[in-house]
Parts: sequence; structure tokens; C-alpha cells
Amino acid sequence: MPFSPTFLLIEDNLIDQLVMKQLLKKVLFVHKIHIANNGQEGLQWLANSKESDKPLIILLDIQMPFMNGFEFLKEYDKLDSKLKSETLIYVLSSTLDQDEIAEITENKYVSKMLTKPFPIEEFKDDFYINIIAS
Repeated sequence: MPFSPTFLLIEDNLIDQLVMKQLLKKVLFVHKIHIANNGQEGLQWLANSKESDKPLIILLDIQMPFMNGFEFLKEYDKLDSKLKSETLIYVLSSTLDQDEIAEITENKYVSKMLTKPFPIEEFKDDFYINIIAS
């Protein structure tokens, strides 16, 4: 069976959702992409997911209504350690705020921060290094 990770895209912007989903399908040939519109929906998906494919890759926006990316990461810290060990989180942000950038890059669950718009080639390189090679 070919390697096929599951993606969870936590993003509130519908255009970004569409573009990122298409890029993942066309560039990385990803088939399992789930979308949550905010951190709260992302946590609900994690709690209810019956996905058995590993790893899980989360693409997390920071600025969202209801529960932003920072709040999601705080709640994510409380989840099962097995789930966290099988998950990679990539944060997507257009922030220039140095304090926010530091908070993102220093978070122990964040694999990498990527700038918006979604840099698919940079992600692809990191994806192959962190996922395929391991």
C-alpha cells in the first residue's frame, strides 16, 4: 500500500482552503485532506477521527475566529501523547510580529512555520525530509 498520510487543514479562509487543497493534491498527490474552519473544529475532528493512517499532518493557521492557532496549540498540549507523537504541525501565517513568530517557532509541537501564501515547494522539501525519509 503506498504511503498516504492524512492532512488536517485548520484554516478559516475559504480561498486559502481551496488553493491549499488543490496544491496538496496536484504537487504531493495527497488524497486525504480534512478541513476545519478554526481550532475548535480541528480539536473536534481530532477527537472524533477514526483515521488510522499515520502520520497526521496539520497545517494550522494562526489568525482565526472562535479558537485561533495559539489557543489550538494550548489545547493540543492536553491530548494523548501517542497522537502527538504521530502528528506534525506546520503553522501558516503572514504575521510580521516578532513576538508571534517567536511564540510559533518556540512551540515544541510546531515542526516549522511557513509564510502565507502557502509555499508548496518549501513545504514539499520539508515534507520529504521529515516524512518520507523517516
